[in-house]
Amino acid sequence: MTIRLPDFKGGLRAYEPRAEPLAVTPGAPFTSRTVFSAAHVVADPYADTTPDSPAAVDWDATLAFRHHLWAHGLGVAEAMDTAQRGMGLDWAGAAELIRRSAAEAKAVGGRIACGVGTDQIAAGSLVEVRAAYEEQLAVVEASGAQAILMASRALAAAASGPEDYLEVYGHLLRQSAEPVILHWLGPMFDPALEGYWGSADLDAATDTFLEVIAAHPDKVDGIKVSLLDAQREIDIRRRLPQGVRCYTGDDFNYPELIAGDEKGFSHALLGIFDPLGPLAAEAVRVLDTGNVSGFRELLDPTVELSRHLFQTPTRFYKTGVVFLAWLSGHQSHFTMVGGLQSARSLPHFARAYELADGLGLFPDPKLAEERMKNLLALYGVAQ
Repeated sequence: MTIRLPDFKGGLRAYEPRAEPLAVTPGAPFTSRTVFSAAHVVADPYADTTPDSPAAVDWDATLAFRHHLWAHGLGVAEAMDTAQRGMGLDWAGAAELIRRSAAEAKAVGGRIACGVGTDQIAAGSLVEVRAAYEEQLAVVEASGAQAILMASRALAAAASGPEDYLEVYGHLLRQSAEPVILHWLGPMFDPALEGYWGSADLDAATDTFLEVIAAHPDKVDGIKVSLLDAQREIDIRRRLPQGVRCYTGDDFNYPELIAGDEKGFSHALLGIFDPLGPLAAEAVRVLDTGNVSGFRELLDPTVELSRHLFQTPTRFYKTGVVFLAWLSGHQSHFTMVGGLQSARSLPHFARAYELADGLGLFPDPKLAEERMKNLLALYGVAQ
């Protein structure tokens, strides 16, 4: 049985879906790498909302997806940009998400780290930015989760130079109860973060970023670098103080960065591991045995899908992530908070379906095919 999919030239092509999923089962905890999947939120499709309304979240489905990730041994990176922070999910919704997910993690022994930002304010002085960070840090620490200090739009707007970043981050690190993860999110993910760390020159920005870490190595568990630049991540990784981890956030080059080289490797905190969860977990367990080539054989073929989902404008990758969660049966609908399901085209969805199906990512390929056909029919594509 074939399905007719739109191409990028305005035509239709026949595709024969895979009959069986990739056989993957949960296994032992990872031993060689620490791996987080950033996780999406599931919208409540019955809520009477507008794009400007506070997010209406289906809490049961959202938390069930976190249990899915934990079951495969992955940590959950909660309330990050994958969860639509700043693109549909406001701070009130994020705080509730943090509390609920952290409680679930504690109940099952799952690993969790949560995003700390400043999105309760649109803009403000450095004092106000610092206070916003402190408010969110208190919520995350009270939940029992590890904190991820995320890049702040408000700080990017308020800071006059590198010294302001050094002061704000130094203050937060001095008062953090436990070591945190620092997150450098590039402007391809959020244009408002252009010039973060006080300079549009990436070499200068890198020096400031590393200066923050060098001043407080005991308070930094690791860094997440999301610049989609493999060589820069490797260079930063080699300059980190002893004991500070690098968590790759490079959704274009993650297999080679996680595999590493003779001088080290990256751990992982990735949005693409939301749809790749079981397969990614299987690959890391292969790597745990020392089988680097087997790890690459499993994970390298996924890069084409990841690059497709994260193509420009990269910040809309969440739409493809949620689309694949729907096709995979993790939620009953393709609706997103803020109406973000409209952010990608039908040909984009069709290619995402084809690539994911080819990898065997859908637990029930027939369900995925039926849902894809339903979407195509909605767009007027007859089968």
